[in-house]
Amino acid sequence: MNILIKSAKIIAPNQSYNQQVKDILIIDGKISKIEDHIKPEIEIKEISLDNLHVSQGWFDCSVSFGEPGFEDRETIENGLNTAALSGYTAVAVNPNTQPVADTNADIGFIKSKGADKATSLYPIAALTSLSHGVDLAELFDMKNAGAVAYGDYQKPIENPNLLKIALQYTQNFDGLVLSFPMESKVIGKGVVNEGITSTKLGLKGIPALSEELQIVRDLFILEYTGGKLHIPTISTKLSVELIKQAKDKGLDVSCSVALANLILNESELEDFDTNYKLLPPLREEADRKALVEGVKHGVIDLVTTDHNPIDVENKNVEFDHALYGTIGLEASFGLLLQEFPLEKVIKILTSGKERFAIPQEEIAVGNKANISLFNPDSSYEFSKSDILSFSKNCAYTGKQVKGKTYGIIANNRIALKSSLSK
Repeated sequence: MNILIKSAKIIAPNQSYNQQVKDILIIDGKISKIEDHIKPEIEIKEISLDNLHVSQGWFDCSVSFGEPGFEDRETIENGLNTAALSGYTAVAVNPNTQPVADTNADIGFIKSKGADKATSLYPIAALTSLSHGVDLAELFDMKNAGAVAYGDYQKPIENPNLLKIALQYTQNFDGLVLSFPMESKVIGKGVVNEGITSTKLGLKGIPALSEELQIVRDLFILEYTGGKLHIPTISTKLSVELIKQAKDKGLDVSCSVALANLILNESELEDFDTNYKLLPPLREEADRKALVEGVKHGVIDLVTTDHNPIDVENKNVEFDHALYGTIGLEASFGLLLQEFPLEKVIKILTSGKERFAIPQEEIAVGNKANISLFNPDSSYEFSKSDILSFSKNCAYTGKQVKGKTYGIIANNRIALKSSLSK
């Protein structure tokens, strides 16, 4: 496909074209020219949009698409389309499917369903068989099938010896182990952050201690074994400090924070809205501020939407019985711009690919076109009409956002919101 992007402001921190307005010519999926004005000599699709900005493609390290098994919540096809129109050129997909993605055949199936799309799909394989936390799954075989990391989504590794063995074994092929930070025996039947709000609402609490104990344990094991550890979706002030201390010691550890924990706090729970039933739970404002600072100073490596579509039958129930999770791809860019300046937001959205062994293409002549398109100056209220996912369990409906996405150009394909296509 041949494309000419007209008068786009390039946001590429620490790169040569940063903050410059350029035309970008793409021939057969590769960037052919970047100049002030380009007059095409062949038939071409021209993209000229209001206040158009572009950056190298965005990446989300934790999304759930349901398929196989929960297609009523989301399919891979619609999930990737949602990601593309939300500005993401690559997503790492969790193994919380039915069956659980714990064999090379499962990974091969997911890869095949995501093939030939604008947004690239990278499977995260289950760390343990059936995600039961007892026996390691076929890790090396799944790497050969295309898995980029190993973890049991939102399930802790309860057996410390199992984590030790996983970190030792994966060193043979540079594998990345994910360990969800939750000590289940401390949580009990908790459903929200433990504190004044949980007491006032009469809901059982999930103490910050449950997360921090697990992180301390995992970091001790990492120091003993070596290997590569990623701690997904931390949510407390002390967790940030623990990760910083580990990095200062030279441990090969990374972490992420969920968009919800970065933007919202436990005050959202006042109306018992199950869209705010999340794992990790929404914490206190002091925790949220500490997470923001952790992102600003690079202690937190990645911000994920932790996009998790849940059907209405499992959300429109009593709070105690509702499933955890919110969708977030569609609102992510506009919410991040409410908290950080544009260049920082782009750094957030384009970081983390190397950690997950995913190629990253800068905007430069000769490179494959892997580009996100957006308008950072559009302010509006996020509503249900902005949701592209099959499921509508969104914690951000009614929130003010700043910035809209147009779509992406990647994998020699173009994905633009229908109202913009020419």
